[in-house]
Amino acid sequence: MCSGGNVKTLVCDGRGCNGRVSGHGFEPRQVHFIKDLKPVSLTGFFSCFSERIKRYKTMLVKNESRANLFGSAKFYKGALAIAVPIMVQQLIQSMVSLVDNFMVSGLGDICMSGVNVAGQILFIFMVYVNTICTSGGIFLTQFFGAKDKNGMQQAFRFKLVMGLAAAIPYFLVCVVFPKQVLSLMLIGNSDKAMILVEGVKYIRIMFFVGIPMTISVCIASSLRDMGEVKIPLVVTIIATLTNTACNYLLIYGNLGFPKLGVEGAAIATVIARTLELVIFIIVYLKKKPDFAVKLKDFFRINGKLFKEMLKKCAMVLFCEMVWIFSETIMTALYNGRGGADVVSGMSSSFAIANLFFVAFGGIYSATGVIIGKSLGEGDLERAKKEKTWLLAGAAVMGLVMIGVGFSTTLIVPVVFGKLSASAIDICRWMVILMSFFMPVWVYMNAQQAIARAGGDTGMGVYTDAILTIFVMIPMVFSLAIFTKIGPVMMYLVIKLLDIVKITIFHFWLKREIWLKNLTKEHEEANKHISEEIDDAAD
Repeated sequence: MCSGGNVKTLVCDGRGCNGRVSGHGFEPRQVHFIKDLKPVSLTGFFSCFSERIKRYKTMLVKNESRANLFGSAKFYKGALAIAVPIMVQQLIQSMVSLVDNFMVSGLGDICMSGVNVAGQILFIFMVYVNTICTSGGIFLTQFFGAKDKNGMQQAFRFKLVMGLAAAIPYFLVCVVFPKQVLSLMLIGNSDKAMILVEGVKYIRIMFFVGIPMTISVCIASSLRDMGEVKIPLVVTIIATLTNTACNYLLIYGNLGFPKLGVEGAAIATVIARTLELVIFIIVYLKKKPDFAVKLKDFFRINGKLFKEMLKKCAMVLFCEMVWIFSETIMTALYNGRGGADVVSGMSSSFAIANLFFVAFGGIYSATGVIIGKSLGEGDLERAKKEKTWLLAGAAVMGLVMIGVGFSTTLIVPVVFGKLSASAIDICRWMVILMSFFMPVWVYMNAQQAIARAGGDTGMGVYTDAILTIFVMIPMVFSLAIFTKIGPVMMYLVIKLLDIVKITIFHFWLKREIWLKNLTKEHEEANKHISEEIDDAAD
């Protein structure tokens, strides 16, 4: 075809249209194919055109799948609005805890070890309370999404009842049998007797933290379940600054106060936690959040819903208790690899690591609130998309936290300069090691939050707990009995198992057991009960 002297020809080599229609013939990069190219019939033209359209659609699908991996900037802004205040709150707590450790470390390796061995018992209690609040929060968040005020109140009652139930065993450990329990953490340690003296002093006073802390955590976690994160942040700042000030006054006897050592550190914590409770009660009474219940109505418990929460809680609690049990065993075995330098070195490394471990709480809470709200509203398709976006965001956050973790090694000799050289060396290497694991741990926290937001507590039990019981714990004892490796290398070998866990979690989440509206199931159950009552009345 000729038009104005410009020849426009479409040619094909049998694999599709390779020529480019142009008023100036073929471009130079295509000239060497010219001998193989042949004019194309109208049928061939449409065939080639159709093939091009298919390729273009395939490309669009691939680009869309890449785009769907991450959410919009607005979505992540909303997620960070929940996560950042929680992370800041935990960062403040971690920094104050670091200051506490700095002050106690000035008393020497023995006192530092005593406080931290007692702290492991307190950590178990805190994990229990937080697990109860997490379990109740699964329901409270979805009831919040469904705008079900009564359901939110039932979830809050569950948190308080189950949380306060731990007061009796906590009393027995802290007051009645402290020496016997703490000695289990120091089997084989060459400085066991001296460490126990300081540890028992500390834990007896820390008993008085139990009830105030439980009530405060129940109120704070319920506010966060509703997306209200600023109030817990402000209260935490006030309480932690109070703790630091009291430590300064009571540990070393500054400004005319008595010098109480580790007992002063414990008293400072009791004062701060009591003040925290008072502020939260004032907020509770004045703000009257939707989950708030009057004292006279406190025991109006929906037995069926409580039982359902308890069922979910039992699986989460089992999983968390298995985890804390394994961590306690590992800590005891680490402590047996030397003297007070190992105990103080390992514990100080976790005090430093808590500065970047704040990512866990932020990611977990934001994921739980966002997914739980969507599920509670019945928008399952949106929840599926948010799951992908949140996991992608968690992966990026984990990579960022590697750099943050490395940077904290710079403060090790500054904060813990009064510890022995061996303790400082252990601390530094542990911080480096934990920094490398941050991508795995942040991602795994997001996976767990997604599963639990939809009430899928089985993932933790059937994968995490089983691996811990039948693989991790035997592995720890084998390393302790049959090898001479130090505590840092032992920690590395054990934590490699977490890579296996996130792989299993990945395939578990694909089954979408978590993708369900718990509030709808509750409504249907209540409707069924009402119908049975009406039938019986008739």
